[in-house]
Amino acid sequence: MAMINGGELVIRTLCKAGVEQVFALHGAHIETLFQACRSHGIGILDTRHEAAAGHAAEGYARAARRPGVAMITAGPGFTNVLTSVANAYLDRTPVLYLSGSAALGEAETNTLQAGIDQVAVATPITKWAHRITTPDQLPRLTALALRIAATPPMGPVLLDLPMDVLNAGLNEEDVVIPDTLLPDAPPAPPARIVENILALLRQAQRPVILAGGGVWEAGAETALLEFAERSGIPVYSDFAGHGLLPADHPLYGGTTHKLADLSDPGRPDTILILGTRLGLFTLGGSDMLIPGTAKLMHVDTDAREIGRLRDVDVGVAADSGEMLAALNRAASGTDWPDYKDWQRSIAAAKTARREQFTEILQRTETPIHPYQAVSTVIDNLPKNTIVIGDGAEAYHWLNEVIQQKHAGSYLTHGFLGAVGFGQGLAMGAQTAHPDRPVLCLTGDGAIGFGLTEFDTMVRNRLPVVTVIMNNGSWAASQHFQEFVSGKDHLIGTELGRARYHDVAAGFGCHAIGIEQVEDLAPAVRDAFATGRPACINVAVDVAPLPPEIGLLMSRH
Repeated sequence: MAMINGGELVIRTLCKAGVEQVFALHGAHIETLFQACRSHGIGILDTRHEAAAGHAAEGYARAARRPGVAMITAGPGFTNVLTSVANAYLDRTPVLYLSGSAALGEAETNTLQAGIDQVAVATPITKWAHRITTPDQLPRLTALALRIAATPPMGPVLLDLPMDVLNAGLNEEDVVIPDTLLPDAPPAPPARIVENILALLRQAQRPVILAGGGVWEAGAETALLEFAERSGIPVYSDFAGHGLLPADHPLYGGTTHKLADLSDPGRPDTILILGTRLGLFTLGGSDMLIPGTAKLMHVDTDAREIGRLRDVDVGVAADSGEMLAALNRAASGTDWPDYKDWQRSIAAAKTARREQFTEILQRTETPIHPYQAVSTVIDNLPKNTIVIGDGAEAYHWLNEVIQQKHAGSYLTHGFLGAVGFGQGLAMGAQTAHPDRPVLCLTGDGAIGFGLTEFDTMVRNRLPVVTVIMNNGSWAASQHFQEFVSGKDHLIGTELGRARYHDVAAGFGCHAIGIEQVEDLAPAVRDAFATGRPACINVAVDVAPLPPEIGLLMSRH
């Protein structure tokens, strides 16, 4: 009988689940996993830091709507990836983290890269974390881990794989890889709940739908568009849901913070919340975005999210795609109120917001105004570009102008606010969609977390275009200090205007520094035209405050 090792069993299980790509940084503890990937044709994108490998697995999962897989070695490899694990946990991203660990037979021997309980560390920030102690259980528990990660509410799982378990040999005929690997039964809403929601929407004068990442994860963008156009109800979204309706669609109001542009008495009176969690991006339980008098209907796969911050009139733990399918069936042939005046008022608010920046777009001073920079970048992107928004303030400026026509193509911050993850997300998204352009827009603070990933992009021929908004500052922190302590009390928040493009060029990227706004548009077009990894380092003004940040500060 043929002998196989534990690493081979893990990878065979992943193959059976349809995994074609993993993200990793090598270490001796996981050598058998690397060799099994090589044998089975699973691609390995090897990064320069474990955090980038984890973030790339997140980006892949978010762009491809399937679980991402990250492989990291023991000890510092594991601790380096924890930011990604926490990020995936808070944003409900399905990632399987395969972490090597010291051999079971070397427990309490003060051996290399051991001495910490990796499962205990990971447990609070995963859906499930488990150490596999016998090689014959590797297929069963790997399949279980994938199911847990991919079952709503989705999230990260970690398998701790001791080196002697991965290296152990078994008779091939003695091991069975499970047939049931991934779930395929999203929870559907009861019929009475569907009717209640329709009744409340029909009674409303100013209804909106707040659609989130849960709609994208359910593959329900077409169903959402159908229901919005059938009913005439405008749609707002969280960042993960941007593009569910094309940004230029007349029924799309914008991302959630644009609700602040509506003033009494023209604010929503009824809101259907689909696959969106209330909290940071709805300004908590305040009524600055969601009126306190509005009737709320909340649909989410996680019952814990319903009523977390606000009491709701209708709440149901269900899949957003199943809910939209049920609403479309139940609403077929239904007469809806005429919402044209309501639609016009939302369109007018969008126009008024854009007009606030008209004068800024004509600006000729240097450094470049950040709104000018992001507007120019977005206006010169190739068709169908996936956009990654990173940085503490850079992505807030990007939120003002982002205009995606497809869902799953704007990947940006979630609840952890982990600056520096953009390059990882971009590499994962580019791997998931090799034929689509990918932009990573980031800040000069955030880029410092992963400058060496320009090397990863070059080695792996990933033509990501990185635009750095360089204001010589940890701008979000600087503005916070100015707000709280005064402009003459800055400490630890200022940076120099480093030539990051020279670093990228040293790794083999197409690279350029930009100081005049008229040079930015051709630089963006040229960068994408090269078909190579690229870096555009743009000198922008630190003084302006993004409107979103101003809104947050106004709460205090």
